[in-house]
Amino acid sequence: MEETGRREAALDRDLTKGNVTRHLLILSWPMIINGSLYMLGPAYDMIWIGKLGAIPIAGVGVAGMVVSLVQTVGMGLITGARAIIARFVGAGDFDSANYVVRQALVVSTAYGIIMTVPGIILAEPLLRLFGLETDVLPQGVAYLRTFALVWTPMSLYWMMGMGVMMGSGDAVTPLKIIILVRFAHLVICPFVILGWWVFPRLGVSGAALTHLIAESLGMVITLWVLLTGQTRLQLSLKNFRLDGNIIWRIVRIGVPASVMSAQSNFGHMILMWIMARFGTMAIAAHSLGQRVDMVLHMPSWGLSMAAGVLVGQNLGAGQPGRAERSGWLAAGLVEGFMLICSVVILLWAENIIGIFSTEPDLVEIASTFLRIAAVGYLVHGFTAGLQYCITGAGDTLPPMVISLITMWVLQLPLAFFLPEVTNLGVYGVRWATVSSMVFGAVAYVTYFRLGRWKYKRI
Repeated sequence: MEETGRREAALDRDLTKGNVTRHLLILSWPMIINGSLYMLGPAYDMIWIGKLGAIPIAGVGVAGMVVSLVQTVGMGLITGARAIIARFVGAGDFDSANYVVRQALVVSTAYGIIMTVPGIILAEPLLRLFGLETDVLPQGVAYLRTFALVWTPMSLYWMMGMGVMMGSGDAVTPLKIIILVRFAHLVICPFVILGWWVFPRLGVSGAALTHLIAESLGMVITLWVLLTGQTRLQLSLKNFRLDGNIIWRIVRIGVPASVMSAQSNFGHMILMWIMARFGTMAIAAHSLGQRVDMVLHMPSWGLSMAAGVLVGQNLGAGQPGRAERSGWLAAGLVEGFMLICSVVILLWAENIIGIFSTEPDLVEIASTFLRIAAVGYLVHGFTAGLQYCITGAGDTLPPMVISLITMWVLQLPLAFFLPEVTNLGVYGVRWATVSSMVFGAVAYVTYFRLGRWKYKRI
């Protein structure tokens, strides 16, 4: 009874009243753990793939860029649904919020199906564009073709969890679900990659198959929770009908966020192509650096997403001042965390890379990459924290513009020319990334201070 009472109190919590700091911390800690557990999956995969050698690491690293592109475009659509749901919940209109859930189900299902078939058919042509060495290409193709089957269950799982549940202010239920999902992933992964016990040795395909099993489990549990009303919102298919207006509103808000994410990932694919000029070791080192980036960014992602939900609900309740305080608070907390991470990386970069590989050349390059990245981490709080607050308000166009300038005007040109006109060599590519991060932080601080996002109608 006591546990039930605590759960009901959590689900009934009004995020538009009371202490902003307390609400941010209560809402963000499940999101931080949720995101960290999710990103543990790809990092954990790489530990076992690393036992197969540098070539599989490079193949999965490049294929992972395409996977991330599809995932982050879908995240844009989730942003649209989450912003609308947060506004309705903040205004106390739960009937309208539940109505949006039905349309979000349609959007996420359609997106997953649309992405699956091209992912299977175009896997090899896409990866050939990177100019990979002949022994790396088959590894990447095998991983990408299997992973394409994951996109439909993943799209549904993410939309219903990160979009619907978190947008309503319930971050604990998605956390419980991902604990089960990640446990299944951690248990299955080494058996199918390395062929332990009675399982076949599937290599990189086994890593993708593990994601398919885990994400499908997450989808089933999440839909069951929503259908049975065990969270703040409830999915009901009774008298269901398509609503083009709501779907368009989700897409209209989500498309700029999708473009922002897609161009960023497409840009990182080109960055990988630039890195490929320096050989397989450079690609493998860059891939390991990206995995570490993902893990370190998860706490900032959780805090920032929580702040975005607070912004949406407080704007829905007509309290823009509370919304703004949420943004600055999240940015400050993320800055503190990333400062600690930067110090740890500067001191122990080799030890961190050693978790994934012990090849001396790879450890040397990858640890230097990490130390360069640590400089950019020092401004990451302003970029992540404020960006999520602006998009949480439904104002997704300015972040898209900032991201386009950051990637295509600064990062990619610098990544191409710095190795050519300086003695930095391959490390110039990483310094280009740091330069663009500094610009992005300045741009987000400037726009957030203008306050135009407070008056965005969605």
